[in-house]
Amino acid sequence: MSLADGRAPVNIVNIMWSGGAPYVSVHRVHQQVLARAEPGAVISNWLLQGQGPCGSIGTTREWQLSTRLLKGRGVWKLVRPWVQRRFRQALEQANSQVLLLDGIGVSKFVLPLLRRLPDVRAVILFHGATRLNSAEIALLRSFKPAQLTLVAVSCALAEAVGRDLNMPVTVLRSALEPEVFRQQLLTCEQARHRLGLPQDGGPILGAVGRLVESKGFDYLLDAFASARKQQPALRLVILGEGRQRAQLESRIKALGLEAVVSLLGHAEDLHQLYRAFDWVVIPSRAEGLGLVVQEAVLADVPVLCSDLAVFREQLGDAGCYAPVGEVAAWAQAIVDRVTGDGCQVAQAQYRALAPEQAWQRLNQTSIELLRRP
Repeated sequence: MSLADGRAPVNIVNIMWSGGAPYVSVHRVHQQVLARAEPGAVISNWLLQGQGPCGSIGTTREWQLSTRLLKGRGVWKLVRPWVQRRFRQALEQANSQVLLLDGIGVSKFVLPLLRRLPDVRAVILFHGATRLNSAEIALLRSFKPAQLTLVAVSCALAEAVGRDLNMPVTVLRSALEPEVFRQQLLTCEQARHRLGLPQDGGPILGAVGRLVESKGFDYLLDAFASARKQQPALRLVILGEGRQRAQLESRIKALGLEAVVSLLGHAEDLHQLYRAFDWVVIPSRAEGLGLVVQEAVLADVPVLCSDLAVFREQLGDAGCYAPVGEVAAWAQAIVDRVTGDGCQVAQAQYRALAPEQAWQRLNQTSIELLRRP
């Protein structure tokens, strides 16, 4: 097969750490980038762990490698070079030209192979706060710019990674196609029916994300319990799954919130459900970008979020912020917001996010990242 200009199609391999519900947002960003590949591109998605598929673009291959092997721990350190050789041979057989790598974990396994594949270009996409050690910094600095491009999903993250490495980092702020996203949204009534929520009554807060410490749902429960002393009709719905579930369930019970806080797990149709909520609350302790902000704003739902640079980067002065981890401040912020004009806040946040322009920038940057060597 060849293109109209006689060139062979570019071969792109998208290499991800794992599949499954906890990695949905990461896969979504990679699929957004891959969607901008040149016409005719041959795209393969490789999962080092877990099961796919990665998305609707390209084929998926599952390697089923253990964490100990990938990190070279214990006896697996002896096996790792053999597996890497097999991996390099697979890249050669696929005639790989561009690799899209999911963060530093994947990169530590794959990049050493490129020393024997000098015609292959790699793009590393950083999704969240990353503390690079000296060995990782040395590895990344050992490649010339022609073979390695570093990318981060926000300006704040790009600045942090660039400081550590003293290397340029491209900003690729993930964005959603506004018209397509909004067409898929359920109405408030439909979304509440889908989640089993009352159609009337007090304000319903929604929180979305993996049930892990970095998302801040633990202290959100304490803040919510305090806010209900002033606003007893409040309800809270948390959508997501993760290793903190048992801890959060225990805290909900201890606070006597079983009737008004729902842990509903992972929802495949999450992107359709935002209008079930009067406010979306995002108490994250750290974020690379936080797509939940964009999804909520596109659904015309106002957002109350942690005072993080990455959120201010998106919402500016239109954002509603509360200090990370401060229960009393979050409780008061919740009360203040649910008693105010949420519609006016939502409109201001939409203007600040400027989703149409963000979508255009994502497309243009992605095209450049996937150019053939």
